[in-house]
Amino acid sequence: MGVEFIYPEFEVVRNYDRCIACRVCERQCANEVHFYSEERGVMISDEAKCVDCQRCVSLCPTRALKIVKSDSTLRENANWQNDTIKEIYKQANSGGVLLSSMGNPKPLPVYWDKILINASQVTNPPIDPLREPMETQVFLGKKPSRIERGKDGKIKCELPPQIALSLPVMFSAMSYGSISYNAHASLARAATELGILYNTGEGGLHEDFYKYGKNTVVQVASGRFGVHEDYLNAGAAIEIKMGQGAKPGIGGHLPGAKIVGDVSRTRMIPERSDAISPAPHHDIYSIEDLRQLVFSLKEATQYKKPVIVKVAAVHNIAAIASGIARSGADVIAIDGFRGGTGAAPTRIRDNVGIPVELALAAVDKRLRDEGIRGNVSLVVGGSIRSAADVIKAVALGADACYVATAALLALGCHLCRTCQSGKCNWGIATQRPDLVKRLNPDIGSARLVNLMTAWRHEIMEIMGGMGINSIEALRGNRLMLRGVGLNEKELEILGISHAGE
Repeated sequence: MGVEFIYPEFEVVRNYDRCIACRVCERQCANEVHFYSEERGVMISDEAKCVDCQRCVSLCPTRALKIVKSDSTLRENANWQNDTIKEIYKQANSGGVLLSSMGNPKPLPVYWDKILINASQVTNPPIDPLREPMETQVFLGKKPSRIERGKDGKIKCELPPQIALSLPVMFSAMSYGSISYNAHASLARAATELGILYNTGEGGLHEDFYKYGKNTVVQVASGRFGVHEDYLNAGAAIEIKMGQGAKPGIGGHLPGAKIVGDVSRTRMIPERSDAISPAPHHDIYSIEDLRQLVFSLKEATQYKKPVIVKVAAVHNIAAIASGIARSGADVIAIDGFRGGTGAAPTRIRDNVGIPVELALAAVDKRLRDEGIRGNVSLVVGGSIRSAADVIKAVALGADACYVATAALLALGCHLCRTCQSGKCNWGIATQRPDLVKRLNPDIGSARLVNLMTAWRHEIMEIMGGMGINSIEALRGNRLMLRGVGLNEKELEILGISHAGE
């Protein structure tokens, strides 16, 4: 025990009157928190290893366990919070960069919660989605700015490649390696059944999942892991990842402990070697360079697939998006600073980037002001938590939303934020075979389908209450939004009025 000793963050409370020492908790805990004491004849817990994943609590047959937040704290200090002090202890002990996973947990503004939706009443009556048609289908891709006719006078109906979605949602990028084979299988199957797309992330595409290609976005990141011609042609769309919300300005990092077996072969890198992608694409240092890669990918796929460019939400995002819209890209994906990740430097995750709500509003306005909004579709991600968030995003100008953390929660994730350890007790963010098998893809895909089906019903209900019968009529319709508790500058950027106006 050193002077930097930190009392465990969580305490395991065991009711010995209920505990039957069945050792289920011991078998189910990948962090080795629980063990049986032969000497005492009871179960004991090493609380220093507990991450509060709730696996033991969920599976205890006699409800003998609960995990509680420790009430042991350091002396109060408004400037030096407990977490800050403990992080300094950890770095002083290790000399390393702190890694964290999932999204930004800091108490920063969540603008979705400060935006309210308008409803129709008398002069513009609501629409009953149970009895009247509601259109939730969207198409992502470049749209013509005007009607064109051929020499025979007939309207030209040919469009550039489009992505068809049954509802304005896609499963966001989560690489094979950062999440398990069974998690990827769940996402792929659900996307296929729902008529939407899921994203491979920057780890390539396992050969078993090529059959889901019509519902797959294949990603090209700076490390080019797993990228080859067959991979590019396998998907319905190609995404160039320039950045992501959880770690703007840096590359990706998948710890070597997860680079095993099929993950190594899919990524085309040696086993147990850390997959560290560089911060920039080494062939992209300008919009002109980006344009060259966009058209190289289109050339490689015979111009049959739309190209998405994914960027993190940063302070000059509107200008960046303006350049991307002129690069030949068909879709711009904007990822906000609350976006999840399998592993990111803690300081960057918690301090770099801006909320996606402000970024989306700024980008949509800039593209409209420049008359190029139809050149691209906009997709936003970074903590889209519900159907209401989707509705608000579309009204702010998005064509569709990326969801990731919500999808993982549907698979059983308990947000214990230890994805980088590879010890996910729920079989999601792990490559350990004994843990991976805990996630049944049949059950996982069914739960994802249930979640998105529920969201679709809610989207139709909300639109009906607004007196709107299609996503297209809602897109960019900021008159249907009002803000509460926002200052004038925030309202100006969002392009909405305050409630009561």
